[in-house]
Amino acid sequence: MPILSVFFGITIRMWFDDHPPPHIHVEYQGFEALVEVASGNVREGELPRKVANIVREWCMTHQTELLENWARAKAFAPLDRIQGADRD
Repeated sequence: MPILSVFFGITIRMWFDDHPPPHIHVEYQGFEALVEVASGNVREGELPRKVANIVREWCMTHQTELLENWARAKAFAPLDRIQGADRD
């Protein structure tokens, strides 16, 4: 599963040809969650509250890039890295 971004110890990934709605997979210190791109909300799994808030804000900031990557993933095309919340 390609890594889109890593920031503050949070890893953001996206599967190729994954099920709708558009979402990302988030890992942080043993926590795992599926997060909807449109809302930035945790759909499945669990994240600490502070991490969930950081990811939600990051999703809203990079929503266009995430949706473009979602379209690429559906076509099995290479995905682009996205700048992290720490500006790396």
